[in-house]
Amino acid sequence: MPVLPVNEIEIVELPSSDRGGGGELPPDRPDDHRRGDDFSGEFFKYRVPQRAYVTGIIVAASSMLMFFMSLVSAFVVRRGLETGAWHPIHMPRILWLNTLILLASSATLVRSRHFLRARDGAGFRHWWGVTAILGIFFLAGQLIAWRQLFMQGVYLAGNAASGFFYFFTAAHGLHLLGGVAALLVVAFREPRRLSQATATEVISIYWHFLDAMWIFLFLFLLFSYRIVPASAKYLASPSDPSSAISDTSRPSSPDGAAFYPDPPKPALPSHSH
Repeated sequence: MPVLPVNEIEIVELPSSDRGGGGELPPDRPDDHRRGDDFSGEFFKYRVPQRAYVTGIIVAASSMLMFFMSLVSAFVVRRGLETGAWHPIHMPRILWLNTLILLASSATLVRSRHFLRARDGAGFRHWWGVTAILGIFFLAGQLIAWRQLFMQGVYLAGNAASGFFYFFTAAHGLHLLGGVAALLVVAFREPRRLSQATATEVISIYWHFLDAMWIFLFLFLLFSYRIVPASAKYLASPSDPSSAISDTSRPSSPDGAAFYPDPPKPALPSHSH
């Protein structure tokens, strides 16, 4: 029985890859949130897409914006009421310095991220730390402003105007304190669930948002307290303009932390027997 010829078959073993094929990936880029840390160059190190953290902080900033806007709305409504005491306060002058400090912190934060993109770890950590220190200085300045108001007798429960000032500054200060804590964590510890590039971007968005929010609140309170509503001017006797509180008779102090005293109460009629 004749034997049929058998063709030789060459078996070529293809290299296996756990990346799904497609060849080598392009070099790592600092702005690519799919990859690992900028200094490690690891690919696909994190399970959660890095862009999800950026989207999350934008959503969180939107909710914080609505929170502060609700406070502003309550301020405007309460200021327009003719019932209760509304005695505008004079903003402490140190708040101007605090605003400049916060603006400088945003500039140093931008510079630190510039060094991160340039893969300069020493420059990044230096300017990142300067940002955290400026944030601490801002919070200390806010406490000094509170102390100046306390020394002038302006307290949280004094009247509605002073209560709103303390509430605005306290709410913003607590949010900024969280930002300082995040800056310190990234400065001394390597993030685990997100890359360093993503962590710095998330914190930068949060910090710049608080910077812009403070500038808005500062200017809003500054101009709102300078204009005394009619309901505050004529609390003593709305029908008698002579009993109105004069803006030029307000007590003042060198640091500008003076307050508006309570209006004089009308004398009760005396009954003679």
